[in-house]
Amino acid sequence: MMIFGQPKDMANKRLNFDAFLPMLKEVDALQKGTYDDYVEGLRVFDKEGNGTVMGAELRIVLSTLGEKMSEPEIDALMTGQEDENGSVHYEGKLPFPSMPSLFVFDFL
Repeated sequence: MMIFGQPKDMANKRLNFDAFLPMLKEVDALQKGTYDDYVEGLRVFDKEGNGTVMGAELRIVLSTLGEKMSEPEIDALMTGQEDENGSVHYEGKLPFPSMPSLFVFDFL
């Protein structure tokens, strides 16, 4: 999808909000990832293949990759999600009653 021209032109182009808003609406209308997409992404960090990832590793990923989260944001997201071993269960039945069903969607 080409919204704003060729990458080499990006440094020289400017636009106002009225021109930007239709572009934002077009991008926002694109299909978002599904639950299965996010689970597949988390499998990359599942070293033992048992449906869990280390909470410490998730914290590092959340603070360094993509749209970086602040420590308070990460703490708020991770509170109550780690088991006694420091693992977060991402696959199958949700292990914690208080765990939001959209937990996976919040951190990727």
